[in-house]
This record gives sequence, C-alpha cells and structure tokens, in this order.
Amino acid sequence: MKKILFLMLMVMMAAVISGCGSSPSAGGPVSSSSYAVITDDLGREVVLAKKPERIVVTSASFLEPLEAVDGAKLVVGRPDSKTKMPAYAKELPSVGKVYQIDAEKVLACNPDLVIINKGMNEKLVDALESNGVKTLVLDMKSYEDVKREVGILAQVTGAKEKGEQLVADMDAKIQAVRDKIPQDKRRVSVIHSTNQGLTVQLEGSIAGSVAKMLGWENVAAGTTPLEKNPDAAPYSLETLVAQNPELIFVTSMGKMDAIKSEMDEEMKGNPAWQSVQAVREGKVYYLPQDLFLLSPGIHYPEAVEVMAKCVYPEVFQ
Repeated sequence: MKKILFLMLMVMMAAVISGCGSSPSAGGPVSSSSYAVITDDLGREVVLAKKPERIVVTSASFLEPLEAVDGAKLVVGRPDSKTKMPAYAKELPSVGKVYQIDAEKVLACNPDLVIINKGMNEKLVDALESNGVKTLVLDMKSYEDVKREVGILAQVTGAKEKGEQLVADMDAKIQAVRDKIPQDKRRVSVIHSTNQGLTVQLEGSIAGSVAKMLGWENVAAGTTPLEKNPDAAPYSLETLVAQNPELIFVTSMGKMDAIKSEMDEEMKGNPAWQSVQAVREGKVYYLPQDLFLLSPGIHYPEAVEVMAKCVYPEVFQ
C-alpha cells in the first residue's frame, strides 16, 4: 500500500512540474503577449504591451501618415508647424517648436507613446522613458524612410493593410510620373539657401532623393559631406562651374521671394555663374518649401511631380 501511495505521489509531483514547464527558465525563450515589437531608427527594439491610446508626435510629418492608418484619434499632442498640419491636429495641444520640444508639455499630455523625429529630438528619449513613457525614434527624410515608417505606424495603430495600400499607391503615382517624362539622365545640382549662406544638397536630402527617383544624376554625388549634416556639402562656385550641371534646383529656408531675387541678381551679374549651362539656358528652378524644406511625408509623389514638371511642363498639361 505504501508503495502504491508513493508511486501516486511521484506521479502527482511530475504532473505539477510538467504544468510549470511553460514558465521561462534562465536563458530560455520568454513567451510574449505583446501588442507589437518594433525596431526603430536608433536600432532599439521597442516593445508595446498594448495598442497605444495617447500618442504625442514631435514632428508634423508624422500627422498625415498616422491619419492615413487610422491613428488620428490617438494623437493628443503635436509640435508647432507652419506646414503639413492636417485639420484634425490643428486644435490639439502644442508641445513646442520642432527644434525646441518641451518635455514637460509632452508629459502633460499624459501619452503612452511619443513618436520622436530622428536628428532633432533624440535627447527626449531618456527623460520620457524614465517617466514610464514609451518612445519610437523614426526618420522621415527620404522616400524609403517614409515607406518604412508608414509600415511602422500601421503596426502601431493595427491598420497593416491600410499601410500597405498607402505605400502601393505612392509607388504607383511616382512610377506614373517617371513614365511621362523622357528617360534621359539629366545632370542636376541642388543648392540650399539660408541666411547663413549656400550649401549643396546630396542624394540623401529631400530634393536629392527626388532627383534620384527621377533617374537624374546629382553632380555632387560622392562629395565629402559637412561634418554635422551628412546630406549636404560645402558650396563652391568654382566647383559648380567645373561640374556644369544642366539643371539647378534651389531649396530654401527663409522668404522665397527675397532669396530668388537675390540669387537671380547674382547669377545675372557674375560671369562665372553665366558659364554654367543651367544658368545660361534659364534652367534654374526654385522648389516650394512645403514639399522640399521638411519631409513631404506621404506627399512624396507630389514632390516628384513638381520637380519633373519644372523640367518637362508640356507633358503635364
């Protein structure tokens, strides 16, 4: 009888031990019921335990993509911005200017997720995370960035199919523009004008990436970039003359009319400028700030069309 009781006890103990087998052991896989696991653009693995209910963004570039993937009702705070402010966000609380986000204002929105613009606001990560707020650091500069981030935002909101459809629609619109224009490889230069002077934009810049999508060659490609800006290089009129681009595109920070007037005057009165093919043939184009100063986000197809229309207006009539 004792043997039978002993055997029964051993069987029961084995059953208990077996039932605990789903608990994680040291070094073993940890089961997860997380809502989403996302790798952001700082390379961090961000685990969201549940779907965010209160989102603050530090760049207006995130607002329209969020709206497109059913995230508008989740946004409770946004930065000040003169451009790309969709209607749904205009009355939301401001958390400061894009380059001067106020951490206290962000926390006052009681967010459970803050989407941070890479290259501007990473310094907020530690302060927010220490207050128990999850952060995602995303880059929306190039078109490839935008497509990737649309997928990530769709993962955040749970609208994966809408994200995929949005990307497919953008790709189709850009291809339609490319199909309209001649396939010749134009040689272009992109100059950025600010109150501090001129720089040359490389392929990683907004205008540079748009020109690349159109199949054009940036004459500054391969130039050593500025130390604090990998998408720009120092401007040199001597170098520009040697490169002799067929087309020049100008992006600007400041009042466009004043910049255009000043640059036009400089080009007309300077023999060196007049030796450049683009200037001599009147093919210098000033690009709109709402599409080329900050990321156009999901409006990249419009940016591509605007640049193409500058050069080939007849095919867009």
